[in-house]
Amino acid sequence: MSRIAVIDFETTGISPGMGDRATEVAIVITEGGRVLERFQSLMNAGLRIPAFITQLTGISNAMVAAAPAADKVMAEAARFVGSTPLVAHNAAFDRKFWQAELLRAGLPAQQPFACTLLVSRRLYPLAPNHKLGTLVDFHRLKRTGTAHRALADAEMTVELLHQIQHDLRQRHRLASPDHRLLMALQRCAKSALPAFMSQHGGPVPEGGLSEARDAL
Repeated sequence: MSRIAVIDFETTGISPGMGDRATEVAIVITEGGRVLERFQSLMNAGLRIPAFITQLTGISNAMVAAAPAADKVMAEAARFVGSTPLVAHNAAFDRKFWQAELLRAGLPAQQPFACTLLVSRRLYPLAPNHKLGTLVDFHRLKRTGTAHRALADAEMTVELLHQIQHDLRQRHRLASPDHRLLMALQRCAKSALPAFMSQHGGPVPEGGLSEARDAL
């Protein structure tokens, strides 16, 4: 199975278009259900962190003041990822910051993003919601570190990604649920999911994969 880079950012707010910047990035390289490498760094973007963000993440202004400059960190992150395709939970958020911070550093940002949140909405309709922590508990996956820190969230996203790939192989007989298939699946309308799975593997159980798992 092909390599995938799972990424997570902590930031000063919700949108680089509103002037928000990244404060921390973590990337975990995984292949064949195994973690191969990790990258993590705080970064100093020269922007003050609001108090409520510090309360949420634990990342303070003093911490980022002592961190490397954002453009240096992003250059290292880009070298670490290389041409590996990216995955994130709620990828629309992380993709915006990946692209914006690389653009500021004068670097290209061409990797496609797959989203474990969108894929989980298709596969696990019985989950209470599709927040990362909820899905980790729903699947009884291992929690790592402190939530809302980049490396902990990236590693929990890796756990969820491995669960998704396992379910696609075991329940739908998809031999290689790689990044390209995940991207196609996240774009698939829920009403078209049975046809999608029939085309790529086996049928979708009524109620989604979560119902089939709980029936075992």
